[in-house]
Amino acid sequence: MIIELGPLNYAIGVIGIAVFAVTGVLAGAKRGMDIFGIAIIALVTALGGGTLRDVIIDTPVFWIQHFEYVWIAVAAAIAAFFLEDYFWKTHKPLLHLDALGVSLFNVQAIDKTLTLGFSPGVAVIMGVVTGISGGIMRDILTDRPNLVLKQELYATPILIGGVMYVCMLYLLPALKTVSAITAILVVFIIRVAAIRWNLRYPKWLLFAGKESNLKQDHNHQK
Repeated sequence: MIIELGPLNYAIGVIGIAVFAVTGVLAGAKRGMDIFGIAIIALVTALGGGTLRDVIIDTPVFWIQHFEYVWIAVAAAIAAFFLEDYFWKTHKPLLHLDALGVSLFNVQAIDKTLTLGFSPGVAVIMGVVTGISGGIMRDILTDRPNLVLKQELYATPILIGGVMYVCMLYLLPALKTVSAITAILVVFIIRVAAIRWNLRYPKWLLFAGKESNLKQDHNHQK
């Protein structure tokens, strides 16, 4: 069964895939990879989150039904490969592009999950899974510190935006486009603020780090 989500979601998917493909190229470029290796990283980054989502909710994988998504990712990867210097002239481009990608994929994943008849709770979870999985795969393959495992706010903005989007869909069903744009902006703005000002959870919501544990062990030994 082919799931048709309309022009808004198709546009979100195209932009999100292109953006995530670019983040894969930039991450791979820092490792001195060749164009083929970078293309693989770009494809995994762009398609990985949506693939995992579709496997979990047991629906045909989106890029198999719509193979043009693969070509979009490849085209974005090639363009980014040759325009790498241009992207790195901006401030923290990888993180900002990642923020845009997760905000777009979050909304698209929620729409698809709701269309398939799943509950709002499942839809929000699928939004988070779709948003973070491609980035996790990219960071593992390029041996980068994973954003999810850092204390900086990453998955939380996706969750906030997802809950807000689902609530707006049920409260304002006639304003779906406005709800989607609002949710995208909320996630993106919170992520950019977290990048800019290093926003984190308060210390009482964090486990003690490795250095703190070592200090405690040292004090106990005394």
